[in-house]
Amino acid sequence: MSGSERQPPAGQVQLDSRPIFPTTDGNENIMEVDALSIRESSGGSDRCPKGLRQSRDLEEKYKMDHQRRGVALIFNHEHFYWQLRLPDRRGTEADRRNLNRTLTDLGFEVRVYDDLKAKDVQKTIDEASKEDHSNADCFVCVFLSHGEDDHIYAYDDKIKIQTMTDMFRGDKCQSLVGKPKIFIIQACRGDQHDDAVIAHDATDSSESPDNWTEVDAATVYTLPAGADFIMCYSVAQGYYSHRCIVNGSWYIQDLCETLRDHGSSGEFTELLTVVNRKVSYRTVGRCKDINAIGKKQIPSFASMLTKKLYFHPKSKQII
Repeated sequence: MSGSERQPPAGQVQLDSRPIFPTTDGNENIMEVDALSIRESSGGSDRCPKGLRQSRDLEEKYKMDHQRRGVALIFNHEHFYWQLRLPDRRGTEADRRNLNRTLTDLGFEVRVYDDLKAKDVQKTIDEASKEDHSNADCFVCVFLSHGEDDHIYAYDDKIKIQTMTDMFRGDKCQSLVGKPKIFIIQACRGDQHDDAVIAHDATDSSESPDNWTEVDAATVYTLPAGADFIMCYSVAQGYYSHRCIVNGSWYIQDLCETLRDHGSSGEFTELLTVVNRKVSYRTVGRCKDINAIGKKQIPSFASMLTKKLYFHPKSKQII
């Protein structure tokens, strides 16, 4: 972006670009047989009580009492190599700080990386996949950047997202087998604006007059993933994602607020639904792209989780 280009006033909203992702502990997905003493019926057949089976299905939770919560990687990209012709992502620093604090409060070992080149992003993820996660509950990876198709941008080049998520599949990272692998993508996933419609029981949140909105570049497609993966996207596929240049992206703001308020007690996928609702209440006010004014946004997530996921506080241990 040329230095002569006019910069929008402080507080504008921008659009972000595209995502995609894949999946396991003592949480291994192995077959087990539950021993039950069941009285033989008059028909001569032994059957597990239906109510008991259904109750167990609903109560199944991930084992989250390991010594560590786990590693959380945050790849934050604000500036890009000039030949990519991508605008700076102003406001992403607010997302970086917000996520760092929120994930740390949930017990994660947070590692933040700013404006890494593509080869360095891949090296960092490869090294993380080869670590021993045996005493960890789960793994988190966050991308804050522009996106395009099934890629996300590093400082100097785009990276195929599935290449990175594949590193955490069971055959590549056995210490995470059966454990939740959470990928969070703040980026655009298309080139369409989501039009506002009137709901009788909903109201839109107002934006500060100085908080302009911007759009992050590109389109991201949803990729297949394996068991125990969950991909959390800032916007549904095909649409723009919005970022306030003062307070950060809508999605990360509402995700962090929800995790701070309910992260230690609520079930994770239920909290993501709350985030969807919060973001859907927002409307673009001031924006450099006049076509975005008045538009909406709705996040999405694709869950391959096989159990309920809670981040209950860990009891303090003496090591």
